[in-house]
Amino acid sequence: MYSKKNKEKLIVLKLISKNDHKFLYELLQERELDTNIIQKKMPTYEKHIKFVKSKPYRKWYIILEGIKKVGTIYLAKNNDIGIFITKKNQKRNVGSIALNMFLEKNLKKKYHAKINPKNKKSIKFFQKNKFKPIEYVLEFKP
Repeated sequence: MYSKKNKEKLIVLKLISKNDHKFLYELLQERELDTNIIQKKMPTYEKHIKFVKSKPYRKWYIILEGIKKVGTIYLAKNNDIGIFITKKNQKRNVGSIALNMFLEKNLKKKYHAKINPKNKKSIKFFQKNKFKPIEYVLEFKP
């Protein structure tokens, strides 16, 4: 566990556990599918549990503010970072604090944040946190 103060609340990164499956699914349901890169439809709860149990990420944390779960952050095997804060807790600096804590504890030479171009909030968030655009990926579906 890692922690840092956000105003008067303590921000903590806690490795995910079985107790977090429901929260992770609720977070997934808050996401807008049209701005997602991988998921184009909502998985069932059972498929979600299977995915979580497969340990798809090198590191995967729940972001706590005090004792309240407010988001998640992960590091994929190829150094891709993903972060999602519950909608009601966005724009409160929790994400930036959690991201900086995460980067301090998981030192790598570089990180990537792969973002759908429609996801303006996420692009703005990562740019605010010193990530720079490096490429555009185009897709063709015949």
